Amino acid sequence: MPNIDAVVPEKLSLNTRFRFRCHKGIKCFTKCCSNIDILLTPYDIIRMKNRLGMTSGEFLLTYTYVKIDEKSSHPHIFLKMSDDKSRRCPFVTPEGCTIYSDRPANCRYYPIGQGTLKRQGKDGPEEEEFYFFVKEPHCLGYKEDKEWTIESWRIDQGVDLYDRMNSEWKGIHLRRNLPGQTGLDDRKQAMFYIASYDIDNFRRFVFDGGLLDLFVIDDETIGKMREDEVELMRFGFRYLRYIMMIDETLKIKDEVLKARRKKS
Repeated sequence: MPNIDAVVPEKLSLNTRFRFRCHKGIKCFTKCCSNIDILLTPYDIIRMKNRLGMTSGEFLLTYTYVKIDEKSSHPHIFLKMSDDKSRRCPFVTPEGCTIYSDRPANCRYYPIGQGTLKRQGKDGPEEEEFYFFVKEPHCLGYKEDKEWTIESWRIDQGVDLYDRMNSEWKGIHLRRNLPGQTGLDDRKQAMFYIASYDIDNFRRFVFDGGLLDLFVIDDETIGKMREDEVELMRFGFRYLRYIMMIDETLKIKDEVLKARRKKS
């Protein structure tokens, strides 16, 4: 899910046609799984940690590392590769990917890249999504005879589901610090990390940390969050938009506001 700020590759549409096939018999099989930086999204982490039978905290500690984005001060999570020269993905063997059905969105998109171009329009900032080919010297998949459109590739690889799951987060992910801003403070960075990636810790924050006493949240939504990690993840996106003052996605309870006024 890269954000293209400077060099813009050839922009492709969902109808763009191409030939590609990856299979065990091809000479370059699994070479694309080495020496790469894979940015993980919130839904990626839920799928992967559940596949491995781990908590989100265990998964993050074992398989990821953090980089702070200079333009947004957001903590971004990347998959940790092996320490040898090949920098191979920890889930890849000569037989292929051991978590293939739960692999991240960026792996599903390959050999297609997805970009977002941000421009200043007449009514404010505008975002334009587009696609581009990722052509690496070692990849022989383009020489195969299977034909796709980018749309049919997305559906076949299941990445359309991942895009839907991450769509609300993407708007937060693409936020940038305004000129002269110092960026997010430590508290907001920590909350961005927990609400975006550490779903098990975020559950404790919501249900045991008093958050439900602060905001107007209907019983149906609370029930869904208790039962469904995806619903909890989506609430996390709403909470982030609120505390980062992107949108007023939550409402503080009247009794909380009255109590605060009395104290002030």
